[in-house]
Amino acid sequence: MLIGLIVAAILGPLYVWQNNDRPSAKRYGLGSAIAVLGAAVTPIAMGQCAFAAETTGVDHLFAYTLMAGGAWLALIALQSFFDRADGKKSESAAMTGEIRTGGFRMGWWVPWALLSPTLIVLIVFLYLPAIQTFTLSTKLTRLGAPKSVDVCFGNFTELFITDPWKLVAYPLIAVGLIYGARFWMNRSEPGTLSRKGADVATVVAMLSVFVALYAMFSPGGGEQVAYRPVYVTTVIISVGIVAFGMIGGLAVAYLAFRRIRGGSLYRTFLIWPYAISPAVAGVLFFMIFDPTAGIFTHTMSSVFGIDVPNYRHNAFMAQSAIILASGWKILGYNILFYLAGLQTVSHDQIEAALLDGASTWQRFVKIVLPALSPITFFLLVTNLTYAFFEVYATIDFMTKGAPAGKTSVAIYEIIRVGVNNGDLGRGAAQSVLLFAAVIAVTLWQFRTSGSRVSYGGS
Repeated sequence: MLIGLIVAAILGPLYVWQNNDRPSAKRYGLGSAIAVLGAAVTPIAMGQCAFAAETTGVDHLFAYTLMAGGAWLALIALQSFFDRADGKKSESAAMTGEIRTGGFRMGWWVPWALLSPTLIVLIVFLYLPAIQTFTLSTKLTRLGAPKSVDVCFGNFTELFITDPWKLVAYPLIAVGLIYGARFWMNRSEPGTLSRKGADVATVVAMLSVFVALYAMFSPGGGEQVAYRPVYVTTVIISVGIVAFGMIGGLAVAYLAFRRIRGGSLYRTFLIWPYAISPAVAGVLFFMIFDPTAGIFTHTMSSVFGIDVPNYRHNAFMAQSAIILASGWKILGYNILFYLAGLQTVSHDQIEAALLDGASTWQRFVKIVLPALSPITFFLLVTNLTYAFFEVYATIDFMTKGAPAGKTSVAIYEIIRVGVNNGDLGRGAAQSVLLFAAVIAVTLWQFRTSGSRVSYGGS
């Protein structure tokens, strides 16, 4: 713990020096003190359990990671205080332009009083359960058991490999590849062979993140939980749902946007599947693909003479069925937004491109897709969130995780372990891990895809 606090005390002034135009000795001291304070919150709150004699290097690594996160958040808050003292405008304030907001003249407590109903609801139903989940993830407790035992990071360490050096090396290699590809991209000129190599390196660097996570999760054996197969299944099904939902939604919206008789009614019917719950979508596709009484199986057998195997016995077919059902469920949501976005595409640019001899595909790629980039970015975030959290009911009705766990994604595994098996501590730990993964993926999207979004008028 002392090593972490010393490192935080050194890195605090470095953060202040990097983010301040005119750093002073006072700010250096505040940065060091705040970084130490933020780093000390987690180990003090947990009673320094990660540094006990019986703990392993992986426990220490988790503790240092949380200490670094606490110091980073504390320094961000301190920097916002410095920026306000220097009179700097935040990015959100700068975007408002000439818009000026009025001030409350009845006292500072008036806005807080008006916000109090919403704040109470958020605290009771969101923040307190979240804190309880974090607390529960550090305990060994069973559903209905009168007592629980503190296990510190034990519920987390069993999901990862046992070598702390590899746990550090794998993400560092991935980060190094990402920054190396970015450096190559900045140094190369558009249209050159070097830029093409930089594009390939960027794709490889992004894939290295998934490979690093694959190597970090435990394959099972001993006292470790086999979480690596759950990670692979989650990635396959989530990517499939997002790709099918967004590509299919854009294709259908582009076709439905044309002027046809009864187009409004036709578009309404296309959006309706989104009103169906994931459980109902699972029931519908269960009835379609059921090996004994399913419509698809009966049609293929009676009309085409093809004997369709049971999709629950084949990993590829089971995952494809889940992707198809979940992608169809969110298809209407994507169609709705893409239809709205297509109305903002400039007809003048399309007509000018048509006069210049551009083909339909060229007009679509060069004009329509860039105009839809804000909506595509928004849908990418929402579709990934749906794929991570909203597929449990569909999987439970169609496969129940079969065959051999090949359709057991992270959210299904959380409920299976925490609710069905009654192991609340391990279920809470996996839910915290999924929460951190969603936050990380969302931030990654804002740093990568968000920078390439083209907003009209900007």
